[in-house]
Parts: sequence; C-alpha cells; structure tokens
Amino acid sequence: MNTTTLTQESAGSSLRTPMRVHRLTAALGAEVTGVDLGEVSRSDELFAELKALLLEHKVLFFRDQDITRAEHVALAERFGPLEDHPVAGSDPDHPGLVRIYKDRDNRPDDFENAFHCDATWRDAPPMGSVLRCVETPAVGGDTLWVNMALAYERLPEHVKEQIAGLRARHSIEATFGARMPVQQRLALKERFPDAEHPVVRTHPETGEKVLFVNAFTTHFTNFHTVENVRFGFDYAPGASELLNYLIRQAAVPEYQVRWRWTRNSFAIWDNRNTQHYAVQDYWPDVRKMERAGIVGEPTF
Repeated sequence: MNTTTLTQESAGSSLRTPMRVHRLTAALGAEVTGVDLGEVSRSDELFAELKALLLEHKVLFFRDQDITRAEHVALAERFGPLEDHPVAGSDPDHPGLVRIYKDRDNRPDDFENAFHCDATWRDAPPMGSVLRCVETPAVGGDTLWVNMALAYERLPEHVKEQIAGLRARHSIEATFGARMPVQQRLALKERFPDAEHPVVRTHPETGEKVLFVNAFTTHFTNFHTVENVRFGFDYAPGASELLNYLIRQAAVPEYQVRWRWTRNSFAIWDNRNTQHYAVQDYWPDVRKMERAGIVGEPTF
C-alpha cells in the first residue's frame, strides 16, 4: 500500500498535523486520514489539497468524521452549487442534501445496485458527490467505484476506433420512471427529456478520455450509418451488442475499488470519470446515507 504524507494546519494555530493518503487499489481510490472535513469546509488551503487529491485518485475516503450537516453541505459547495433530485428526497433544512435511507419499509431492490454515473440523464451531469454514512448495517452495504478512464484506456484499439464520435441517449424515464404509472412517467420525461452524451467524453480538468455509458444509457443515436450497417438487421443487434459490451466494462474487478462503510465515514468522488455500485446485500437491515451532489457541466 502506498502512503503519502501531506500536512494540515490546525485552525488558529501554527501547529501542523500529518494528513496521510493511503492508496487502496492500483486503479483508483485513496483513504485520507489525519484530516477533519469540517476544517476543510472552512479552509481554502485544505480544500485545494483535497481537490488535487480527488483529481489524482478519483474517489477519496474518510472515517470518523463527526461533522454537522451544515459542514457537509459547505464542503460540497466548495466544488460548486448543489443539485436536488426529482425522485429522492432532500433534508428539509439543507436543500441538495439527498437522503438515501433504506429500512424495512423500503423495497430491497431500489435503483442503486447497478453500475452508473449519477444523473447522466441530465444535459449537465453532476461533477461529483460528497456522501456520508449515517447508519450502516451490521454486515454488507459496501459500495464499489470504477475508473472509467482506465476502462477506456484498456479497450482494444479497434473498439476505440469504432466508438470514436458515437453518441448515446441517457434516460430517467426508462430507469426511475419505469415503475411509475404511465402519466406520471411521461410527466417525469417532460421535465427531464432524454439527454445525449458522447460515448467517450473528455474530462474538463484532466483532459483524460472516459468511457461514458452506464445503466442510464438506452441506445446510440448515430450508429445507423453506412459504415456500421450493411442491411437493416445489422442495426439493432450490432448497436445493442456493442453498447452492452461497453457497459459491461464497469464490472471488471481490475478497474474497481470497494469501500466498507462505518458510521460517519465519507466518500467524495468525481462523477465525470467514475461509476459506482451500491451493493444491496443487507435488507431487511437498515442503511442510511446522505449525499450532496454537485452541479456539473455539459459533456464534450
């Protein structure tokens, strides 16, 4: 395990305490110790260090962070404005702090257990999220993250050539809306029409190329060309098989990190180059999380 030592200056003091960064896998992810996220929410210097680490490791993990909801929100807002969610409810006193509470009254199979980037059904998907564990089950309830820049990098060259320039649709109607009555589902789609994104997006800060299809992706929008389709029957199986192949790349263990939650542990991730999967292996036990999602930018 590689460990890097940074420094944290205590508020109102010249004393400096070590902030240690422990890489968790070769692909992505680091656990950061010796830092108080409440202080990060108030310190330009500490936040700059944290953001640099996030760009390097793509997802950061912290334990034993007994901070307030206001500090949680303030930390996330350092990255940018927060966004609400049209289906999941927010904390009434902190708009944008989404409650992901699962207990015995919830369905055990409710939306999280698929590899996905958050809200790619938006024209401007979230930049990232700051997620806190409020209550954890006795066992289970881990979350996996995936390095989708690495997934793209390791694609065969002929596949990279085939998907260069392809675009795809992402839908809230076909996912969150699928269980709704027809009129409610159509109203949801009217509020959030299907978004279209490049299959390979460019990260706006690092410049890396990222494979950008996930569980919200329904189909390619520009596959049906003479280069790809000889006859009509090439289109549906050819496009769907290619899309399924690309979506499956997130399931490769060599691209992943897995985090076991404890109360007051946090994850901060870059939604632009990762996917995640919340393992729902704990029902009927209780798992309660609170997430601050950060408004992103249009893809390119």
